[in-house]
Amino acid sequence: MNKQDTTVYLAADHRGVGLKLYLYEMLMADGYQVVDLGTNDLNTPVDFPDVAAVLADKMSDNPQSRGILICGTGAGMEIAANRYRHIRASRCERPEQARDDRFHDDINVLALAADDIDIEIAFLCTKAFLESPFDNCEKRIRRIEKIS
Repeated sequence: MNKQDTTVYLAADHRGVGLKLYLYEMLMADGYQVVDLGTNDLNTPVDFPDVAAVLADKMSDNPQSRGILICGTGAGMEIAANRYRHIRASRCERPEQARDDRFHDDINVLALAADDIDIEIAFLCTKAFLESPFDNCEKRIRRIEKIS
């Protein structure tokens, strides 16, 4: 992924604000083009399906973009995001998992659990997600087309 040519959308509910702000700063410092879709208020509850919808809408306009969604468990964001046909989201806890999910399944959204993941591990997962290629061989493309 070219850091300057690909937009990374970053969004969280109220439980994921702290991790989102950390990742935003780290990715910007690393040269990525990051768009913060909110929320930035950890005191006002936000429903994760609404956050996932905003990110999915942005990504539908920009098919080459990537997304990162953060909530307390990560599962809610993963489930909500995968309701959109153009989204392939995976909740990752380890950098190797993020790398493999990109390589095998061409995930375009990373879901993170703010309550459960160390911020440095979250950054390593994010980097693996953004820097890992997709193995676009025939069988992988065929499988992705079946779910799209």
